[in-house]
Amino acid sequence: MHIGEIMTRHVHLIRPEETLQYAASLMAEWDIAFLPVVDASGLVGTLTDRDILLRAIAPGLDAETTKVGDIMTTNITYCYDDEEAAGVLANMHALHLRRLAVLDRQNRLYGVISRTDFARHGI
Repeated sequence: MHIGEIMTRHVHLIRPEETLQYAASLMAEWDIAFLPVVDASGLVGTLTDRDILLRAIAPGLDAETTKVGDIMTTNITYCYDDEEAAGVLANMHALHLRRLAVLDRQNRLYGVISRTDFARHGI
């Protein structure tokens, strides 16, 4: 089974110039913990609820003025939609990741894969 068959295709995005307060409100509204960060060039980072807590709230940054681009993860770990699911899951376990951006072979964001997606499909 390939990642493209089990991933989440409908992905909410955020731009690096948005505030953390806005990002957190979107996460709450959509009940998600991961946002791919995009600009005109494509995927430039990722933002998780954990990033907000550890990189902004804990050090006392102001969520209303701090930008997503200031704390997002820029070293993006990703997989491709045509990769075998079992191999991607093993890689996620080895790297202690809960979710990954999924790209197509033209390096465009195609979706997101999470450990929940694997469990839903019995992998």
